[in-house]
Amino acid sequence: MTTPEKKEKKPDDVPGEEEEEEEEYVVEKVLNRRVVKGRVEYLLKWKGFSEEDNTWEPEDNLDCPDLIAEFLQSQKLAHDGKRKAAGEVDGDESKTKKKKDDTEKLRGFARGLAPERIIGATDSTGELMFLMKWKNSDEADLVPAKEANVKCPQVVISFYEERLTWHSYPTEDEKKEDKN
Repeated sequence: MTTPEKKEKKPDDVPGEEEEEEEEYVVEKVLNRRVVKGRVEYLLKWKGFSEEDNTWEPEDNLDCPDLIAEFLQSQKLAHDGKRKAAGEVDGDESKTKKKKDDTEKLRGFARGLAPERIIGATDSTGELMFLMKWKNSDEADLVPAKEANVKCPQVVISFYEERLTWHSYPTEDEKKEDKN
C-alpha cells in the first residue's frame, strides 16, 4: 500500500523558476479541512518547512490518502469524544439526545448516498478501508473495501485504474544490444 509520506507539488511555486527539474514537496501532516465554493481544501504542514509555510491545497491536487484518512479519523474521534463528555454531564436527558445524534450521524453506505469516487485507501486498522467521496456531499467516510467491492465495483475499479503503473522490461534483443 502507500506510505503516509507522499510527494506533492506545491502550487504556490513560481512557474519557470526551475523548469528543468520541478522540486517536490512532502506533506508532513493534514491540519484542517474547509470547503470553498463547493471545493474541499486541506491545510497542509510541509515536511522541512515551518508553520508559516503551511498552505491550503485543493483535494484534487493531493495524493496523500493515508494522511487525509488519519486527519478525518482524528476529527471523528474528537467529535465523538465531545459528545460523550457532554452526555455524562446531562444524565438521563443525554440518552435521548445520544440516540438522536447516532441516527443523524450515519456513516458510510448507511447514509444512503451514492458513491462518487474513492479518494484514498488505508489499512491502518488492519483491514483495507477506502476513503469514499459521496455525490452531493462534502463529507467523506472510511468504508470497508469488502463492502465497496460489492456495492460499487465500478468506483473501486476506477480507483485502481487511476493508480496503475506499467513497467517495461527489456526484451532479449535489447539485452544483447546493451552488452555490445
